[in-house]
This record gives sequence, structure tokens and C-alpha cells, in this order.
Amino acid sequence: MKVLKKGGILYKGFKRYLSLVEKYDLAKLYSLEEACAIVKELATAKFDEPIRVSYHLNIKQKHNIRDVLVMPHSIGKQVRVLVFATGEKATEAQKAGADYVGAEDLVEKIAGGWMDFDAVLATPDMMKILGKIAPILGRAKMMPNPKTGTVTLDIAQGVKEFKAGKVEIRADKTGNVHVVVGRKSLDTEKLIENVKAVHHVIMKNKPNDLKGDYIATMALSPTMGPSVKVDHKKIS
Repeated sequence: MKVLKKGGILYKGFKRYLSLVEKYDLAKLYSLEEACAIVKELATAKFDEPIRVSYHLNIKQKHNIRDVLVMPHSIGKQVRVLVFATGEKATEAQKAGADYVGAEDLVEKIAGGWMDFDAVLATPDMMKILGKIAPILGRAKMMPNPKTGTVTLDIAQGVKEFKAGKVEIRADKTGNVHVVVGRKSLDTEKLIENVKAVHHVIMKNKPNDLKGDYIATMALSPTMGPSVKVDHKKIS
């Protein structure tokens, strides 16, 4: 819906955006504690808005920033876990709470366009059947990988971790990282702890051969609102 305003036509969404950015200084670097408090105030949508932390890293394409983290506190998302396994491992996955368990049947289903899941785990022996759907899972950033613990024999633990809030932290080709760290309803202190956990993983993965500043920018934002810049150098 459009709103008439002096000087032209303004969308309601933009009007809402302007009302939000008046609440704080867009150019200021806020402490993490201040930023978390502000971003919760900016989450004014009619649903429990996810809040994410975003980084722009000064890295090159050769630098592979990729890791996983089990959040200290639930991010409020129901994660649908798919497991490629057979036999005892399939039974373990089902008992641990996996939403979908199978082998070739799931490969064919995914090849046909089905993607109603959020995380994928596989036992090592299942990797040979995933070639057909590797490009699909790769584009969705869900291809099982030993480095991230998604190719494992301890399948029950893997399922439990994703259900508890395990997230992948991954930089794209231009050095951008986006991670959901909670929702508006999450207690501010818990939100701070989740952001700190992500930040520590980011810092742990700083390339040894990097010259200059590693983090160019860090910000927090609600799904439907503007971002708040964070002074990452003061995070302990």
C-alpha cells in the first residue's frame, strides 16, 4: 500500500524504515550490549523477528572461512534434520529425533525438487550416493562435509546438536557472513552470549597470512529492519 506525502509517493515500508532509523545513530559504532538492546527495539514486525549478525571480512577467495557452532542458547528455530543412513545408524538417527531418514529414496526425492529440510547429515558410507544431488545441496549450503561434522558415525549426537541450535558459520566469495543469533523474544543477555559465541568462532578462523584488518564491518539487524553497527574491537 502507498502513502501520499509531500514531494512524492512513499511506500509504507519505507516510512516505517525512516521511523526506525530515527531511534539511533546509523553511523555510530555501538558496544555489543548497546547494539543488542537497540536491535530488539527495531524488531517491530507482527511476528517474532529473527535477529542476525552480519560481517564483512577482508579476506581473499582462497581463504575458506567455514566452521560450526552449537549456540549457547536456542535461536528459536525448529530445525528439520535430514539424515542419510541405513541399518543401525538409521535407527539411531530416528531415535535422536531426525525428521527424515533414508538413502537412495531421499536422493531421488531431492533430485525431483523437494527441499523441505534445514540441515543434512550423512554417515561416511552414504557419501558415494550423494554425487547426483551434490550441486543441489551445495547451492543450499547443506552438502555434508567432515569438516563441519555433518559426515559422521556419531549420527545421534549430530542430530541432537542441530536440534539444539547448531549453525554453520561460512563466508561467501566476497567475505560476507550472516548468522541468525536469536529472535526478538530472546532475553538480551542470552542474545549477547550467542553473538559473542559467533564472534569467537569468526576470530578463531582468522587466516594466518592475512594482512591488515580482518573484520571490515560487523552489524546486528532484525529481519524486517535496519542494521546497527557494532564496535567489534571491544568484544572480549
